[in-house]
Amino acid sequence: MRNGTSPHRDDPPFRAISRSGWGIVAIGLIAIAVLTLPTVALIERTIETRPSLADENTRRTLVDALRLSLVTSAIALGIIVTIGTPVAWMLARYRLPAHRLLDALIDLPIVLPPAVAGVALLSAFGRQGLLGDQLNALGISVGFTTAAVVIAQLFVGAPFYIRTARTGFARLDRGLEEAAADLGASPARVFWRVVLPMARSSLAAGAVLAWARALGEFGATIMFAGNRQGVTQTMPLAIYERFQAGDLPTALLLSVVLLAGSAVLLVVVRLLGESGTPR
Repeated sequence: MRNGTSPHRDDPPFRAISRSGWGIVAIGLIAIAVLTLPTVALIERTIETRPSLADENTRRTLVDALRLSLVTSAIALGIIVTIGTPVAWMLARYRLPAHRLLDALIDLPIVLPPAVAGVALLSAFGRQGLLGDQLNALGISVGFTTAAVVIAQLFVGAPFYIRTARTGFARLDRGLEEAAADLGASPARVFWRVVLPMARSSLAAGAVLAWARALGEFGATIMFAGNRQGVTQTMPLAIYERFQAGDLPTALLLSVVLLAGSAVLLVVVRLLGESGTPR
């Protein structure tokens, strides 16, 4: 016993595998193997083909696509955090009319097929879209430009941030906010000095998830922005274009680079999740 607690209180609820339990374990191991096999095969095939950055076409494709992906996803993330934080706070703290409808509308981009999301964005912001006349009058062209890439990434990534941030806000101890208000802090000061620091791990995890989704966006981007190298061709689109052109080594190299980035983002999300877990 430690400090008067019962033995093994902090131990995970593991138990010996029963005879019937081995069937479940076998199914679980098979599922893990199936889910892991494509990643292993991708790495193995890349090593086997040995793509080289010495090739000018490969190097230019990688540099252009990676730069565009990082810049556009960073811009999209900045917008997502700026507009998503107050939206998440509103959903967590206020009971609004048609609350469930608002929830569903925010989550809708998560379940929309990528092609449908692209057509929807084109229908809204394209030259013949809902806002097409107004944008044309201002001399603004959105479809098939770099701005379209940012909008597509924003559209698909925002729900991940808002959902995670909302959960983080909902878990906060309101007593600390009330105490700060009782001491004379204004609502804005309470939000900036109390709420945001307490919710920082959830906000950071939501931001990483949104960025990862934006970085990997494909369907809506190719439908709404096209696939022009250096202008709208992000990493996923470059992989698709190189694969379609029969340049498998370059497609594999780009895939491994994106895979490595995704793995790093996954680790960051896990670390943020653990740091925000009460002990």
